[in-house]
Amino acid sequence: MTNQPSSQFEPTPIPDGRVIANGNTYMTDAKGGLIPVDLVKAQDQLQDETVRKIAGYALALSTQTARFKEHVFDDIGAFEAILEQEYGSSIGGARGNKTLMSFDGLFKIQVAVADRFDFGPELQVAKGILDECMNEWSADAPAELRAIITNAFNTDKEGQINRAEIFKLLRLEILDERWQRAMRAIRDAMRVVGKSTYVRCYQRPAPDAKWQHITIDLAKA
Repeated sequence: MTNQPSSQFEPTPIPDGRVIANGNTYMTDAKGGLIPVDLVKAQDQLQDETVRKIAGYALALSTQTARFKEHVFDDIGAFEAILEQEYGSSIGGARGNKTLMSFDGLFKIQVAVADRFDFGPELQVAKGILDECMNEWSADAPAELRAIITNAFNTDKEGQINRAEIFKLLRLEILDERWQRAMRAIRDAMRVVGKSTYVRCYQRPAPDAKWQHITIDLAKA
């Protein structure tokens, strides 16, 4: 296990949840009522303190991450402005993808631009065709295929289609004419509604070593 450098990271100050009235201390419950602090269980007070402590760090980290992203694009933009002034050209492809590397080859910054998709009414046409296929193939259709189709058209709490599962369907090699029509309907349903820009940072101990992603995602830290 590697030793992590000590951090001077300061949490965002948040209220302690205590209210003082008439010389007495209260805690506000979820309904807005004032509960005398000495009537609140010790474990509930400890939980309250723990949540507020973590939330303070989370808010500070969220702000710092937003500033980091802003600084990344400001720094790359300034570098590209110098290149354009010097050579009349910038780095990167037409979509905005670009890679910058340190002189010693030990650090790398990648900027990737990806389209954001939504789906039009043709998607429901595709679902109808696939339902027909599944009904006809009921005895022979693998359980895995049924699961992919079911997951692809299930919506989440926000009513969003599972895009990853939809793209899995498009990668399947099934020659049935109805399946092919359904895949065409899915492709026709795809609408580009915007772009997302991703920044990924990498490091490696030596120029011939594998790149290691510098983790910023909390789920992967």
